[in-house]
Amino acid sequence: MIADRIKELREKNDMTQSDLARKLSLTRSAINAWEMGISVPSTQYIVELALLFNTSTDYILDMSDELLINITNLQDDEKELIFKLLNYFSKP
Repeated sequence: MIADRIKELREKNDMTQSDLARKLSLTRSAINAWEMGISVPSTQYIVELALLFNTSTDYILDMSDELLINITNLQDDEKELIFKLLNYFSKP
């Protein structure tokens, strides 16, 4: 559910509902309503959430289990280290 994904991403980023509300210029009750499944974010906020949490809109919409991480702002040596770790842990 979208509600679960929003809560999961918020908590993984050590944010309170109030913190997330401030970042999106919303009220804490709006975030709470999303996380309780009472309402759903508009397309605009789904995109903003994806950008904020460096993931895809598909992940937030629960259409994919692949958690994407944006590494474009990392240094080349940091990217290389990530790729080495991925290769190491993906070996059978």
